[in-house]
Amino acid sequence: MDNPALVDVTRGSVTESLHRGSIAIVDTAGKLVCGIGDVEARVFPRSAIKALQALPLVESGAADALDLTDAELALTCASHSGEVVHANAARVMLMKAGLTEDDLECGPQWPKRMEDAAKLILADETPCGLHNNCSGKHAGFLGLARVMGVDTRGYVDPTHPVQREIRLVMEQLTGDTLSEDVCGTDGCSIPTYATPMESFARAFAAFCTGEGLEPLRADAAQRLYDACINEPYMVAGAGRFCTRVMEGFRGRVFVKTGAEGVFCGAVPELGFGIALKCDDGATRAAEVMMATVLEALLELNEDEAALLDGLVNPPVLTRRGIQAGHIRPRQDFLAALKAALP
Repeated sequence: MDNPALVDVTRGSVTESLHRGSIAIVDTAGKLVCGIGDVEARVFPRSAIKALQALPLVESGAADALDLTDAELALTCASHSGEVVHANAARVMLMKAGLTEDDLECGPQWPKRMEDAAKLILADETPCGLHNNCSGKHAGFLGLARVMGVDTRGYVDPTHPVQREIRLVMEQLTGDTLSEDVCGTDGCSIPTYATPMESFARAFAAFCTGEGLEPLRADAAQRLYDACINEPYMVAGAGRFCTRVMEGFRGRVFVKTGAEGVFCGAVPELGFGIALKCDDGATRAAEVMMATVLEALLELNEDEAALLDGLVNPPVLTRRGIQAGHIRPRQDFLAALKAALP
Protein backbone atom coordinates (compact mmCIF):
# COMPACT_ATOMS: atom_id res chain seq x y z
CA MET A 1 0.00 0.00 0.00
CA ASP A 2 1.09 3.58 -0.59
CA ASN A 3 1.58 5.54 2.60
CA PRO A 4 -0.44 8.76 2.86
CA ALA A 5 1.02 12.23 2.40
CA LEU A 6 1.45 13.60 5.92
CA VAL A 7 3.51 16.77 5.55
CA ASP A 8 3.27 19.72 3.14
CA VAL A 9 6.10 22.05 2.23
CA THR A 10 4.75 25.33 0.92
CA ARG A 11 6.28 28.27 -0.90
CA GLY A 12 3.97 31.21 -0.66
CA SER A 13 0.47 29.73 -0.63
CA VAL A 14 1.36 26.85 -2.98
CA THR A 15 2.34 23.33 -1.90
CA GLU A 16 5.77 22.72 -3.38
CA SER A 17 6.55 19.28 -1.94
CA LEU A 18 4.79 16.42 -0.14
CA HIS A 19 6.22 13.87 2.29
CA ARG A 20 4.57 10.49 2.75
CA GLY A 21 5.01 8.31 5.78
CA SER A 22 3.75 5.87 8.38
CA ILE A 23 3.17 6.17 12.12
CA ALA A 24 2.50 3.60 14.82
CA ILE A 25 1.46 4.36 18.40
CA VAL A 26 1.22 1.30 20.67
CA ASP A 27 0.26 0.93 24.34
CA THR A 28 1.78 -1.27 27.04
CA ALA A 29 -0.64 -4.09 26.27
CA GLY A 30 0.73 -4.19 22.72
CA LYS A 31 -2.43 -2.70 21.25
CA LEU A 32 -2.07 -0.48 18.21
CA VAL A 33 -3.65 2.78 19.42
CA CYS A 34 -3.04 4.63 16.16
CA GLY A 35 -1.78 3.31 12.85
CA ILE A 36 -1.31 5.59 9.87
CA GLY A 37 0.04 4.06 6.69
CA ASP A 38 1.59 0.62 6.46
CA VAL A 39 2.86 0.04 10.01
CA GLU A 40 3.57 -3.63 9.27
CA ALA A 41 6.11 -2.94 6.52
CA ARG A 42 9.70 -3.66 7.53
CA VAL A 43 11.82 -0.56 8.10
CA PHE A 44 15.45 -0.16 9.12
CA PRO A 45 15.32 1.77 12.43
CA ARG A 46 18.84 3.10 12.12
CA SER A 47 19.86 5.18 15.15
CA ALA A 48 16.33 5.63 16.52
CA ILE A 49 16.72 2.48 18.67
CA LYS A 50 20.07 3.20 20.29
CA ALA A 51 18.48 3.25 23.75
CA LEU A 52 17.34 -0.34 23.21
CA GLN A 53 20.78 -1.33 21.94
CA ALA A 54 22.29 0.07 25.17
CA LEU A 55 20.21 -2.19 27.42
CA PRO A 56 22.78 -5.08 27.55
CA LEU A 57 25.44 -2.62 28.73
CA VAL A 58 23.33 -1.71 31.76
CA GLU A 59 21.53 -4.93 32.63
CA SER A 60 24.75 -6.95 32.42
CA GLY A 61 26.34 -4.81 35.13
CA ALA A 62 28.97 -3.49 32.71
CA ALA A 63 27.82 0.13 33.13
CA ASP A 64 28.39 -0.13 36.88
CA ALA A 65 31.69 -1.95 36.44
CA LEU A 66 32.87 0.92 34.22
CA ASP A 67 31.39 3.57 36.53
CA LEU A 68 29.50 5.25 33.69
CA THR A 69 27.78 8.53 34.50
CA ASP A 70 24.36 9.69 33.33
CA ALA A 71 26.02 11.83 30.68
CA GLU A 72 27.99 8.86 29.39
CA LEU A 73 24.94 6.59 29.38
CA ALA A 74 23.02 9.26 27.47
CA LEU A 75 25.88 9.31 24.97
CA THR A 76 25.44 5.57 24.37
CA CYS A 77 21.90 6.42 23.18
CA ALA A 78 23.01 9.43 21.14
CA SER A 79 23.36 10.59 17.58
CA HIS A 80 25.41 13.52 18.74
CA SER A 81 26.74 16.47 16.78
CA GLY A 82 30.42 15.77 17.35
CA GLU A 83 30.89 18.76 19.63
CA VAL A 84 33.88 18.86 21.96
CA VAL A 85 31.77 17.74 24.93
CA HIS A 86 30.58 14.69 23.00
CA ALA A 87 34.00 13.66 21.70
CA ASN A 88 35.59 14.11 25.12
CA ALA A 89 32.90 12.04 26.83
CA ALA A 90 33.40 9.21 24.34
CA ARG A 91 37.15 9.38 24.97
CA VAL A 92 36.63 9.09 28.74
CA MET A 93 34.30 6.12 28.26
CA LEU A 94 37.00 4.35 26.28
CA MET A 95 39.62 5.19 28.90
CA LYS A 96 37.43 3.62 31.60
CA ALA A 97 37.49 0.41 29.57
CA GLY A 98 41.26 0.63 29.05
CA LEU A 99 40.83 1.49 25.37
CA THR A 100 41.48 4.38 23.00
CA GLU A 101 39.89 5.95 19.94
CA ASP A 102 41.90 3.51 17.80
CA ASP A 103 39.61 0.74 19.03
CA LEU A 104 36.51 2.41 17.56
CA GLU A 105 35.24 0.78 14.36
CA CYS A 106 32.58 3.39 13.53
CA GLY A 107 34.75 5.45 11.18
CA PRO A 108 35.54 9.19 11.26
CA GLN A 109 32.92 11.88 10.66
CA TRP A 110 33.03 15.66 10.53
CA PRO A 111 31.11 17.42 13.33
CA LYS A 112 27.60 18.49 12.37
CA ARG A 113 28.06 22.20 13.17
CA MET A 114 30.34 24.37 11.06
CA GLU A 115 31.89 25.98 14.14
CA ASP A 116 32.98 22.62 15.53
CA ALA A 117 34.41 21.54 12.18
CA ALA A 118 36.23 24.88 11.99
CA LYS A 119 37.93 24.21 15.33
CA LEU A 120 39.44 21.04 13.91
CA ILE A 121 40.54 22.79 10.72
CA LEU A 122 42.13 25.68 12.62
CA ALA A 123 44.00 23.18 14.79
CA ASP A 124 45.18 21.43 11.60
CA GLU A 125 43.33 18.29 12.69
CA THR A 126 40.97 15.90 10.93
CA PRO A 127 37.95 14.19 12.48
CA CYS A 128 38.34 10.75 14.04
CA GLY A 129 35.98 8.11 15.35
CA LEU A 130 35.29 10.18 18.47
CA HIS A 131 33.51 12.75 16.30
CA ASN A 132 31.31 10.10 14.68
CA ASN A 133 27.74 10.69 15.84
CA CYS A 134 27.64 7.06 17.02
CA SER A 135 30.89 7.12 19.01
CA GLY A 136 29.07 6.90 22.36
CA LYS A 137 27.16 3.82 21.27
CA HIS A 138 30.38 2.23 20.04
CA ALA A 139 32.23 3.12 23.25
CA GLY A 140 29.42 1.36 25.09
CA PHE A 141 29.75 -1.72 22.88
CA LEU A 142 33.48 -1.81 23.52
CA GLY A 143 32.98 -1.41 27.26
CA LEU A 144 30.51 -4.28 27.25
CA ALA A 145 32.99 -6.44 25.32
CA ARG A 146 35.73 -5.75 27.88
CA VAL A 147 33.50 -6.61 30.83
CA MET A 148 32.26 -9.75 29.03
CA GLY A 149 35.88 -10.76 28.52
CA VAL A 150 35.56 -11.14 24.76
CA ASP A 151 37.72 -9.79 21.94
CA THR A 152 37.03 -6.12 21.25
CA ARG A 153 38.11 -6.45 17.64
CA GLY A 154 35.29 -6.98 15.20
CA TYR A 155 32.66 -5.95 17.75
CA VAL A 156 30.57 -4.57 14.85
CA ASP A 157 30.23 -7.98 13.20
CA PRO A 158 26.77 -9.62 13.48
CA THR A 159 28.36 -12.78 14.89
CA HIS A 160 30.29 -10.98 17.66
CA PRO A 161 29.04 -11.77 21.18
CA VAL A 162 28.10 -8.11 21.78
CA GLN A 163 25.97 -7.93 18.65
CA ARG A 164 24.38 -11.29 19.46
CA GLU A 165 23.36 -9.94 22.87
CA ILE A 166 21.85 -6.84 21.26
CA ARG A 167 19.97 -8.87 18.66
CA LEU A 168 18.48 -11.07 21.41
CA VAL A 169 17.28 -8.01 23.34
CA MET A 170 15.76 -6.53 20.19
CA GLU A 171 13.93 -9.77 19.39
CA GLN A 172 12.54 -9.97 22.91
CA LEU A 173 11.33 -6.35 22.90
CA THR A 174 9.90 -6.25 19.39
CA GLY A 175 8.59 -9.80 19.25
CA ASP A 176 10.16 -10.08 15.80
CA THR A 177 12.67 -12.59 14.43
CA LEU A 178 15.81 -10.77 13.29
CA SER A 179 17.26 -13.05 10.66
CA GLU A 180 19.99 -12.54 8.09
CA ASP A 181 17.51 -11.82 5.32
CA VAL A 182 16.34 -8.62 7.07
CA CYS A 183 19.83 -7.55 8.18
CA GLY A 184 21.64 -4.57 6.69
CA THR A 185 24.71 -2.57 7.68
CA ASP A 186 24.23 0.77 9.40
CA GLY A 187 26.26 3.85 8.53
CA CYS A 188 28.49 3.25 11.55
CA SER A 189 29.10 -0.37 10.45
CA ILE A 190 26.94 -2.25 12.97
CA PRO A 191 24.14 -4.60 11.87
CA THR A 192 20.65 -3.10 11.57
CA TYR A 193 17.52 -5.19 11.22
CA ALA A 194 14.39 -4.19 9.30
CA THR A 195 11.34 -4.58 11.54
CA PRO A 196 7.74 -3.30 11.39
CA MET A 197 7.03 0.17 12.81
CA GLU A 198 4.38 -1.36 15.06
CA SER A 199 7.02 -3.60 16.66
CA PHE A 200 9.36 -0.69 17.43
CA ALA A 201 6.49 1.26 18.99
CA ARG A 202 5.66 -1.77 21.15
CA ALA A 203 9.28 -1.97 22.28
CA PHE A 204 9.35 1.68 23.32
CA ALA A 205 6.06 1.37 25.22
CA ALA A 206 7.75 -1.30 27.33
CA PHE A 207 11.01 0.65 27.52
CA CYS A 208 9.37 3.78 28.94
CA THR A 209 7.15 2.01 31.49
CA GLY A 210 8.83 -1.29 32.32
CA GLU A 211 5.50 -3.03 31.72
CA GLY A 212 6.00 -6.67 30.76
CA LEU A 213 9.75 -6.54 31.40
CA GLU A 214 11.69 -8.60 33.90
CA PRO A 215 12.82 -6.45 36.89
CA LEU A 216 16.47 -6.33 35.80
CA ARG A 217 15.55 -5.12 32.32
CA ALA A 218 12.94 -2.71 33.62
CA ASP A 219 15.53 -1.15 35.94
CA ALA A 220 18.03 -0.90 33.08
CA ALA A 221 15.44 0.76 30.83
CA GLN A 222 14.53 3.23 33.55
CA ARG A 223 18.18 4.08 34.13
CA LEU A 224 18.75 4.79 30.43
CA TYR A 225 15.50 6.78 30.16
CA ASP A 226 16.52 8.89 33.17
CA ALA A 227 20.02 9.40 31.77
CA CYS A 228 18.65 10.74 28.49
CA ILE A 229 16.14 13.11 30.06
CA ASN A 230 18.70 14.28 32.64
CA GLU A 231 21.39 14.84 30.00
CA PRO A 232 19.50 15.64 26.77
CA TYR A 233 22.39 17.68 25.37
CA MET A 234 24.45 14.50 25.19
CA VAL A 235 21.76 12.77 23.09
CA ALA A 236 22.04 15.28 20.24
CA GLY A 237 23.45 18.77 20.81
CA ALA A 238 22.92 22.47 20.26
CA GLY A 239 19.65 23.31 18.53
CA ARG A 240 18.82 19.66 17.76
CA PHE A 241 15.24 18.37 17.84
CA CYS A 242 15.79 15.56 20.36
CA THR A 243 17.65 17.80 22.79
CA ARG A 244 15.11 20.62 22.53
CA VAL A 245 12.11 18.34 23.05
CA MET A 246 13.55 16.45 26.02
CA GLU A 247 14.77 19.68 27.62
CA GLY A 248 11.38 21.30 27.11
CA PHE A 249 9.28 18.40 28.40
CA ARG A 250 11.46 17.68 31.47
CA GLY A 251 10.95 13.93 31.66
CA ARG A 252 7.49 13.64 30.10
CA VAL A 253 8.80 12.57 26.70
CA PHE A 254 11.63 10.54 25.18
CA VAL A 255 12.43 11.02 21.48
CA LYS A 256 15.23 9.71 19.30
CA THR A 257 15.90 10.32 15.63
CA GLY A 258 17.43 7.93 13.15
CA ALA A 259 18.75 8.30 9.62
CA GLU A 260 16.43 8.19 6.61
CA GLY A 261 13.47 9.84 8.31
CA VAL A 262 12.93 7.43 11.21
CA PHE A 263 11.89 8.50 14.72
CA CYS A 264 11.06 6.55 17.85
CA GLY A 265 9.68 7.93 21.08
CA ALA A 266 7.82 7.24 24.30
CA VAL A 267 5.32 8.99 26.55
CA PRO A 268 5.41 7.25 29.95
CA GLU A 269 2.39 9.02 31.46
CA LEU A 270 0.24 7.52 28.71
CA GLY A 271 2.16 4.26 28.39
CA PHE A 272 2.61 4.86 24.65
CA GLY A 273 5.50 3.97 22.38
CA ILE A 274 5.83 5.79 19.05
CA ALA A 275 7.59 4.85 15.82
CA LEU A 276 7.41 6.65 12.50
CA LYS A 277 9.13 6.98 9.16
CA CYS A 278 9.08 9.56 6.42
CA ASP A 279 9.20 7.50 3.23
CA ASP A 280 11.66 9.71 1.38
CA GLY A 281 14.04 9.90 4.35
CA ALA A 282 13.59 13.64 4.98
CA THR A 283 14.45 14.64 8.53
CA ARG A 284 12.51 17.91 8.16
CA ALA A 285 9.28 15.99 7.66
CA ALA A 286 10.00 13.31 10.27
CA GLU A 287 10.51 16.02 12.89
CA VAL A 288 7.18 17.64 11.98
CA MET A 289 5.51 14.23 12.16
CA MET A 290 6.87 13.53 15.66
CA ALA A 291 6.07 17.02 16.94
CA THR A 292 2.53 16.73 15.59
CA VAL A 293 2.02 13.38 17.33
CA LEU A 294 3.24 14.81 20.65
CA GLU A 295 0.98 17.83 20.27
CA ALA A 296 -2.01 15.55 19.65
CA LEU A 297 -1.20 13.22 22.56
CA LEU A 298 -0.38 15.57 25.41
CA GLU A 299 -2.01 18.25 27.48
CA LEU A 300 0.53 21.05 27.22
CA ASN A 301 1.54 23.90 29.45
CA GLU A 302 2.35 27.28 27.91
CA ASP A 303 6.06 26.61 27.42
CA GLU A 304 5.48 23.15 25.95
CA ALA A 305 2.85 24.49 23.57
CA ALA A 306 5.18 27.26 22.39
CA LEU A 307 8.00 24.78 21.81
CA LEU A 308 5.86 22.40 19.78
CA ASP A 309 4.22 25.17 17.77
CA GLY A 310 7.61 26.04 16.31
CA LEU A 311 8.40 22.39 15.62
CA VAL A 312 5.02 21.48 14.12
CA ASN A 313 5.06 24.47 11.75
CA PRO A 314 8.71 25.38 11.07
CA PRO A 315 9.24 28.12 8.49
CA VAL A 316 10.88 27.77 5.11
CA LEU A 317 13.45 30.58 5.00
CA THR A 318 15.37 32.37 2.28
CA ARG A 319 19.13 32.83 2.54
CA ARG A 320 18.38 36.22 4.12
CA GLY A 321 16.20 34.68 6.79
CA ILE A 322 12.92 35.84 5.31
CA GLN A 323 10.00 33.44 5.61
CA ALA A 324 9.03 32.00 2.23
CA GLY A 325 6.70 29.20 3.32
CA HIS A 326 5.99 26.47 5.87
CA ILE A 327 6.66 22.83 6.61
CA ARG A 328 3.39 21.68 8.16
CA PRO A 329 1.20 18.64 8.85
CA ARG A 330 -1.55 18.05 6.33
CA GLN A 331 -5.15 18.41 7.49
CA ASP A 332 -5.96 14.77 6.77
CA PHE A 333 -2.99 13.76 8.96
CA LEU A 334 -4.39 15.86 11.82
CA ALA A 335 -7.85 14.40 11.25
CA ALA A 336 -6.50 10.84 11.32
CA LEU A 337 -4.73 11.48 14.63
CA LYS A 338 -7.85 13.04 16.14
CA ALA A 339 -10.01 10.12 15.04
CA ALA A 340 -7.62 7.46 16.35
CA LEU A 341 -6.55 8.89 19.68
CA PRO A 342 -8.69 8.71 22.83
